Amino acid sequence: QVQLVESGGGLVQPGGSLRLSCAASGSISAINALGWYRQAPGKQREWVATIIRGGTTNYADSVKGRFTISGDNAKNTVWLQMNSLKFEDTAVYYCYASSRGNVYWGQGTQVTVSS
Repeated sequence: QVQLVESGGGLVQPGGSLRLSCAASGSISAINALGWYRQAPGKQREWVATIIRGGTTNYADSVKGRFTISGDNAKNTVWLQMNSLKFEDTAVYYCYASSRGNVYWGQGTQVTVSS
């Protein structure tokens, strides 16, 4: 089992920045990837970014060049640095972990981009 706790969401103006954090605990040695999804009101959950054990990162086209995912194995934490935020980035952001064929989710953190 893996437990994930997100933090760092909030209200920001367009063009602003936020950094989300996700702390993992439990059976963390078997985690092979960590990342983020988001879900806007009335829309399906969509993938945002992933960092694979070893450091390879991947991003959705909609956030490439604006968001950066990073991780610290010693702190069992993954971050999502979000810059140049747009109205359409408003969503609940969920951290996920992939481990031994299972996917674990955090509780989500709200990000609202509004003027």
